[in-house]
Amino acid sequence: MKKLVVLGGGESGVGTAILGKKKGFDVFVSDKGTIAKKYKEVLEYNEIDFEENQHTESEIFNADVVMKSPGIPDKVALIQELLSKGIKVISEIEFAVEYTDATIVGITGSNGKTTTTMLTHHILKNGGLNVGMGGNIGDSFAKQVAEQNYENYVLELSSFQLDGIDSFRCHIAMITNITPDHLDRYDYDFNKYIASKFRIAMNQTKDDFLIYDSDDEVIVNWLDKHPVQSKLVPFSITKELKYGAFVKDDAIIIRINEEEFIMDKSYLTIQGKHNTKNAMASMLASKLLQVRNNRISESMSSFEGAEHRLEKVVKIEGVTYVNDSKATNVNATFYALECMDAPTVWIVGGVDKGNDYTDLLPLVREKVKGIVCLGLDNQKIIETFQNVVDIVVETAGAQEAVKVAHKIAQKGDTVLLSPACASFDLFENYEDRGRQFKSAVRSL
Repeated sequence: MKKLVVLGGGESGVGTAILGKKKGFDVFVSDKGTIAKKYKEVLEYNEIDFEENQHTESEIFNADVVMKSPGIPDKVALIQELLSKGIKVISEIEFAVEYTDATIVGITGSNGKTTTTMLTHHILKNGGLNVGMGGNIGDSFAKQVAEQNYENYVLELSSFQLDGIDSFRCHIAMITNITPDHLDRYDYDFNKYIASKFRIAMNQTKDDFLIYDSDDEVIVNWLDKHPVQSKLVPFSITKELKYGAFVKDDAIIIRINEEEFIMDKSYLTIQGKHNTKNAMASMLASKLLQVRNNRISESMSSFEGAEHRLEKVVKIEGVTYVNDSKATNVNATFYALECMDAPTVWIVGGVDKGNDYTDLLPLVREKVKGIVCLGLDNQKIIETFQNVVDIVVETAGAQEAVKVAHKIAQKGDTVLLSPACASFDLFENYEDRGRQFKSAVRSL
């Protein structure tokens, strides 16, 4: 019996363990930290051996294959030692794809992945396809392969997940955009991060498709120097395209399979230029999978959007509160500020991943009346914006940040939580940060 060692007892790790057990592996799960109660219960129910708060090397180096959770960098000593011993180390998606013949739509990018994944899944499901959604969102891909029988999957894929693939292939790959992010993981080398994103296309053939933003110079320049095998399917909001998707006179036009489909932008329930792009990418994938035009339009108008992504929470005393906690990098916050059409009190800060805030200066000058810092180290934010915005206040938690923002805001203003940073200094994750923000707002 082959031994599968799973490093990390979170969503992807436990999903992999379940699939491994079902496929006849001797499975051992090891987590250096504490495994959450809900995951421990799943492992116990499935009679899977596990340990927490340690890595027993004698168990781990006895593996035939190791699945490491995306959060564990390749550089850590344990991974390096496994590789030096010739033990295969792969990601969850690489492990799971061996056990399904489903058609896969894989979506990556620095921003817009979650919204585009949810929207694509929503359209395909409404279009009558038997489709699951996973990757970085919802139940893990491995768990669904073990327990469901989907013919199609829409997977949100981070660069960390793509770093661990070998033969994984998407029939339709999507790159929403590429901006500097997670550079601490890539030796502060942007090219390494770009290369990581493009791994989504590395195993594609001429029968597969790569949907991409042709307004994104980083993507276009990379494709010029590193041609791919798959058929290129561009989208743009700045120019008309002979093939792909573009915007003209308040309509989205799709030209694909020798057919033209025109949909008025009024069907979109999600706002902002970036969401128009997310919609175009989703529509292109849906057309490639033969979803009918009327189903696409209906799906666009019934889509509710992702939690923690420009989520309108409530209006209090004429002030609108918006939760954009999922904005964990500068580019995501750029989109959020771009969407603001009222004077804005901006709540920002957290764990800085090598951020350069200068791109935000024009938008902050135009739209932001006050900045509320929400992080342990706000020095860079203060230095960048203190001469641009009259009010800059430091706070130590969601409750205090909301109270301060409430005092600064006046009727007709918007209070926007769009941190541009990771959340791990004060919160468990961006969801925890968003929920604490919403709770604080509702208790005003």
